[in-house]
Amino acid sequence: MGLANYLKERQPLVTKSFCYGLTHDQLAHAYLLTGESGTPLKETALLLAKSILCDHPNPLADEECVTCQRIDRDEYPDFIFLNGEEDSIKKEEIKDTLTLFQKTPLERKGIMIYVIHLVENMTPEAVNSLLKFLEEPSPSTYAILTTQNEDKVLPTIISRCEKLRLILTPRKEVYNEALSLGVSQEDAEILSFFYNDGSLLQAASQGEDYQKIKIAAVDAVDALARSQHFARFIFEKDVTPLLNSKQNARFFFDLLTLFFQDIVAYKGGNPISLTSYDKIIQEASKKLPHVENSLLSIMTLRGEIELNIRIGLILAHLVNVLTKE
Repeated sequence: MGLANYLKERQPLVTKSFCYGLTHDQLAHAYLLTGESGTPLKETALLLAKSILCDHPNPLADEECVTCQRIDRDEYPDFIFLNGEEDSIKKEEIKDTLTLFQKTPLERKGIMIYVIHLVENMTPEAVNSLLKFLEEPSPSTYAILTTQNEDKVLPTIISRCEKLRLILTPRKEVYNEALSLGVSQEDAEILSFFYNDGSLLQAASQGEDYQKIKIAAVDAVDALARSQHFARFIFEKDVTPLLNSKQNARFFFDLLTLFFQDIVAYKGGNPISLTSYDKIIQEASKKLPHVENSLLSIMTLRGEIELNIRIGLILAHLVNVLTKE
């Protein structure tokens, strides 16, 4: 299912609202897309931006015209994308965007658009700079912001945007759709927690980083169940080198969280989600101590990734906590 079809079928309110603005020339100067983890916020924001600039919209972007392709290649000078998923968005990035958008558009369409993905990951200084821009929008300038945690977004930002909320598709539907597209059972089980569309899940399953981090997470659980010494060796040799970005580090911790949730469930006699890994989950449930506290520690240490603490230090502390008798 393509993204445009996904929006039409599974996000009808978002599609109807935005398409009305496109066809009646009543677009808001700023939109805030909200949704839980797994909803395609980034992809939807990019599609909406392309729909405003597309050479042949209907009314959403065809994603095939020259303009859409240039946006995909980051070759359209009047379009800026800031990604809070990879790292914190800083004041300098917002100021650079403001400076650019105060100039005359370079393209004949005369429209300038910026997308900020996960605005909750902006520094306080960046937020203040953005507020000034939202208060006095330039003509023919549009902002599309996204967030997975609306509670962390300042009310003053929310009040200056038209809010569109993406609704989660039941995980089982996404899982079955992914299987029908040829995704393996183990990848469908894991990634259906992170993606809310089968096509996006399929694409993610083919990513090299994903496959490496998945293997590292499985090896980490196995090593933790053996001994602290072996776990420390595996974390230093195989895990730490992979976590070379906040995005990869977050994903590794999220995978560990899934495994430990299943370990806790198995110990309590409840069904597990990652049935493809039932043997390793059963083995870990027998050997790992205090798994409920371990799960809490994993979730707590994940938050330290945003504090710019060295990943190696966080992982070393994690091994000590998870293997402590």
